[in-house]
Amino acid sequence: MRSEARAWLGVDVGTQGLRVVAVGDDGQPVAAASRRLTSVRSRDGRHEQDPRDWRDAAAAACGEVRALIRSHVIGGLAICGTSGTILLGTDQGDPLTPALMYDDARAAANLDAVRHAWRECAERNAYSIAPTWAAPKLSWLLRNVADGEKARVYHVPDFLGTWLAGHPVAVDYSHALKTGYDLVNQRWPFDAFDSIGISANVLPEVVAPGSLVGAIGPDAAAATGLPEGTPLVAGMTDGCASQIASGAVRVGDWNCALGTTFVLKGVSRDLLRDPLGAVYSHRHPDGGWLPGGASSSGAGALAAAFPDTDPAQLDRAALQHLPTPVIRYPLASRGERFPFVRPDAVPFECEQAGSDGERAAAVMQGVVFVERLSLSYLRGLGADTSGTVTLTGGGARSKLWKQLHADVLGRAVAVPENPEAAVGMAILAAAGRGSLAETARRMVRFAGVIEPQPESATHYLPLYKQMIDELEQRGYIDAEFAERARVA
Repeated sequence: MRSEARAWLGVDVGTQGLRVVAVGDDGQPVAAASRRLTSVRSRDGRHEQDPRDWRDAAAAACGEVRALIRSHVIGGLAICGTSGTILLGTDQGDPLTPALMYDDARAAANLDAVRHAWRECAERNAYSIAPTWAAPKLSWLLRNVADGEKARVYHVPDFLGTWLAGHPVAVDYSHALKTGYDLVNQRWPFDAFDSIGISANVLPEVVAPGSLVGAIGPDAAAATGLPEGTPLVAGMTDGCASQIASGAVRVGDWNCALGTTFVLKGVSRDLLRDPLGAVYSHRHPDGGWLPGGASSSGAGALAAAFPDTDPAQLDRAALQHLPTPVIRYPLASRGERFPFVRPDAVPFECEQAGSDGERAAAVMQGVVFVERLSLSYLRGLGADTSGTVTLTGGGARSKLWKQLHADVLGRAVAVPENPEAAVGMAILAAAGRGSLAETARRMVRFAGVIEPQPESATHYLPLYKQMIDELEQRGYIDAEFAERARVA
């Protein structure tokens, strides 16, 4: 008698939509469904969603997926959301406020007080609380919502998890990070909370990602079509979920996510302490840390230089000019945040490009130079960068971008098949409290590995060093960083 196939569900709640993906034990997605979500933005920096829409979207998308995999046993479900998104609600899971989204900046005026309260915790965890983090937003909510002190703060996964289980569930320490959770000591810093008027009763229990937090209750089973008793597994933030799906989950592995901006995430054995604050870390469920940084460089610089131009056309034009002696630091706008922090940084081009093709080549080459420089910066902080490098985002769809990464980095670059956040949550659900690295090794599927072309380093290394020289001369990086980057 043949055993039933098994599937794991990942739910990704984003700004524009909610997506559910069912993944088999071999990592192959077997069904998926999405529903749109709407946001309300205002000129004063506010950005809200109605959390009840998350429930409606989850019920519809889960129901659609379940209809497609009736023959599968569902092993478990994990949820990710945007980092720093919170709301206040009752213990029964009813929302009392809209969800203040990850980039809601209404609490910026309270930032200094929150930073002062969290000073010791922030130093211990090697992070700096930003205006859009959940901690200042929570302080603002409790001062501005009637009887807020009688409520509970929810993040995306524990809000949906409470609805799915029919009782309050714990939140994972990944989503709790920007609410001020102490990852090093693995507890809420109650003294810091008390000093800014946040009482302990508004804070949820916190558990490790992959922990069992509940099971689908009868009401949610009727609403979603998912079997009653399906395990609910604590998730991670959407950025961590995408990293899991990329396969970059072992010490020394790094994922280059090349979208409008460039984000680099990896795995380190020890907590990296960055004096500039450009890098901060989540805690790895297997032990160790997940450091990362986000640059203002990226494919958006190409779109800014060539609006409304077909990317494939740009690839063809740029190919004729790579490598190019035109050295360009490719920012889409003023300011850089990684691998150096300079709000006053401006894009520059040391030599004028002779054609649109050469200018496109200079932008693309410059973006990958920034990625190489970022890896060098992380090595200077003590990170191991010797593992697998994966490429995701829009850049992974371009044959030229992929080859350029391998050539400039001087190493093979792997391209995962399904690097979306919902797939990462399905992998985490499958891992549970077992080894995430081993589960990802089994389930992450790769579309290919790009090898550097012979003698590519001979062509690109001198040009890369010219960009380093220019950054040092402009004062964007110091002499120590520049020298380290030249030899690494």
